[in-house]
Amino acid sequence: MFQGDIEHMQHNVEQPPPTSAGGAQESVITVGQEEQPQLERKKRKLASKFPLVDISRNILLAYQSLGVVYGDLSTSPLYVYKSIFVGKLQDYQTPETIFGAFSLIFWTITLIPLIKYVLIVLSADDNGEGGTFALYSLLCRHAKFSLLSNQQAADEELSAYKYGFAGQSTSSSALKRFLEKHKKSRTVLLIIVLLGACMVIGDGILTPAMSVISAMSGIKAAAEHLSHGEVLVLSCLILVGLFALQHFGTHRVGFLFAPIVIIWLISIFGIGLYNIIIWNPKIVHALSPYYIIKFFWETRRHGWFSLGGVLLSVAGTEAMFADLGHFTSCSMRIAFSFLVYPCLVVQYMGQAAFLSKNLASVPDSFYNSIPDSVYWPVFVIATLASIVASQSIITATFSIVKQLNALGCFPRVKIVHTSKHVKGQIYIPEINWILMILTLSVAVGFQDTILMGNAYGLACMTSMFITTFLTTLVMIFVWQRNIALATCFLLFFWFIEGVYLSSAFTKVPQGGWVSLVLAFVFLAVMFVWQYGTRKKYNFDLHNKVPLKWLLGMGPSLGIVRVPGIGLVYSELATGVPAIFSHFLTNLPAFHSVLVFLCVKSVPVPYVSPEERFLIGRICPRPYRMYRCIVRYGYKDIQRDDGDFEDLLIQSIAEFIQMEAVEPQLSSSESPSLDGRMAVISKKNVQSTSTLIVSEDFGMRDSIQSSKSLTLQSLRSAYAEENSQIRRRRVRFQLPENPGMDPAVKAELEDLIRAKEAGVAYIMGHSYVKARRSSSFLKKFAIDIGYSFLRKNCRGPSVVLNIPQISLIEVGMIYHV
Repeated sequence: MFQGDIEHMQHNVEQPPPTSAGGAQESVITVGQEEQPQLERKKRKLASKFPLVDISRNILLAYQSLGVVYGDLSTSPLYVYKSIFVGKLQDYQTPETIFGAFSLIFWTITLIPLIKYVLIVLSADDNGEGGTFALYSLLCRHAKFSLLSNQQAADEELSAYKYGFAGQSTSSSALKRFLEKHKKSRTVLLIIVLLGACMVIGDGILTPAMSVISAMSGIKAAAEHLSHGEVLVLSCLILVGLFALQHFGTHRVGFLFAPIVIIWLISIFGIGLYNIIIWNPKIVHALSPYYIIKFFWETRRHGWFSLGGVLLSVAGTEAMFADLGHFTSCSMRIAFSFLVYPCLVVQYMGQAAFLSKNLASVPDSFYNSIPDSVYWPVFVIATLASIVASQSIITATFSIVKQLNALGCFPRVKIVHTSKHVKGQIYIPEINWILMILTLSVAVGFQDTILMGNAYGLACMTSMFITTFLTTLVMIFVWQRNIALATCFLLFFWFIEGVYLSSAFTKVPQGGWVSLVLAFVFLAVMFVWQYGTRKKYNFDLHNKVPLKWLLGMGPSLGIVRVPGIGLVYSELATGVPAIFSHFLTNLPAFHSVLVFLCVKSVPVPYVSPEERFLIGRICPRPYRMYRCIVRYGYKDIQRDDGDFEDLLIQSIAEFIQMEAVEPQLSSSESPSLDGRMAVISKKNVQSTSTLIVSEDFGMRDSIQSSKSLTLQSLRSAYAEENSQIRRRRVRFQLPENPGMDPAVKAELEDLIRAKEAGVAYIMGHSYVKARRSSSFLKKFAIDIGYSFLRKNCRGPSVVLNIPQISLIEVGMIYHV
């Protein structure tokens, strides 16, 4: 029956609405907008121009960033020199090559973290947020790069949407038109972004194993009676404990992290300075790049192979940009420039000074360079610092997965917010245990930090390589810089990173393949999920219910309209979804008030509560059909309030009252219009006098308010099973207003009665299948890959916290 309906509808199908960049057809009325977002933006711009205005806050944030961001980067001296002098380079262990290795490390740290990230990339933020998806969202807002066409003109009115430069330069317009015209280029861009995210997740698997095993190797160096297997068991126990504590949230131990890293940095600075003075003060001469030329002249191609170990000195640099949302760019620059950078340089210089006089100590260079009197305290601090380094990358992995999930590029997972004060602190149980299993597998499978370092370096440098490319696009399309200048930036850093990346790829047979395998698996999962979601959305878009069909059925829709509110969930921002016609053709009744609800993500990090709700009307007033679009940013908390239903009813009531006095919306009675939306501010709703609100707690009144004895018994049983849950109940009443329009009063009364009768959630339970004429690759992706992921991920009703007693699922088959 459903297939016949769809075939009949396709003759009158509406054209897909144009995207925001193309000029959407809906008109938008902004109601209750506050000046607060504009003031916040002005403050942000003022603070960026004059960072000394709030120097105390930036210093505090710089202190906190040491424990969250720089743990991974700060623990790299544990294994860098050991990773450089492996293989054939062991035959070149001379004081000159030690000097050259340090010179390589020094200039790598200077060029990539200091110049590229601190001076340039940290400026490419998205309203204060950083990371791969922050760059991608900036690009999607300034050009039509998004593959999912659910964006509207109303989204461009968001205060966070217009952050950045306005206009378009002539030099970049041609490139922009080329990328927008060719869909394949947009697909390639998405794959590049997803690959960068995969490499960050790979870091989340490799970093804990690499850091903890490197730190625990100090026990074996001091207690030679311990076997390698016993040290590995201790490392695995620490890793299990680390992942088991994740559900408590980083905010509970956050203030412990920064002191540990500060003590660690001061310790390695003191040890490095001691080794310089005691062993070889002439190491300062190696700051000259002359020693790099001399290094490669002596080692030839073996020196090029060793670059895979040198790049480990900047492992963890990407965390500076990925965790930018928790801090400010000024605080990150202060922490790195004045503490992390000098401490690392002195430590690497000190190790080189020690090794130049003790060449046999290269395999355990860090622990051998520690004076005996402070060996065990430094070992304890090193172990704690490695745990901090692991914690920071695990937290970054959770953030990446949440952003992927919000943008429809990752299967639905449970997201637990561990802090009421810091939005970005989250915990994802499924991802946590998957990371733990994979990390333990890497630790037990390799048992060697050299092999793990090869995989680790490849993942880190690939993510940096992708960040350079995306930053170049931001320079062109967002900052409106000259293409020649942006190309110089791209070529300069791509040359440096390309040399390191080419060296890392030579280590693929020696452990580097792990990064490629992990990236391929996660990339396949992400792309298949995004591909299936996009195909499902396009099916809904092209099979919308024509408004002429609804109008021909009359206000009753040709069926019995029972009391209550029906919330019809759909991914469509315009039009009526096909599940609605499927429901009507199989059931003889529907609710007296219908709200077509679309919960969608927009390419901004956060949407303020004042701009979250878009309310509109579908069909003329007697139909009692409304549209509500709830907009969230890719870092927002979805449905975290407990009063979503009540806020929705108040927003619709405010829209009804406003529609009677706003001439812009008075023409919504026209049967040809669907999409005239109004932004209903949450603050405006809470202060409105449209409805009188009273509150009580419990479920007894809601049970007795239902006219159905069967429904009363079901709700009573549900209340007994969930007696520990006391839900807040809101009652609405109309104020005494003799001047109110009778039609408006009648509509508000119908809305209140429908709310008292109960709210039902109607969602589509879809089965997506490829058409028979599809290629084998498409059938494999949809029928096997996408179906498997949908069956094994959390359902949309669970993610949206919809009560099961009020849920109605409509089964449908999508042939895409």
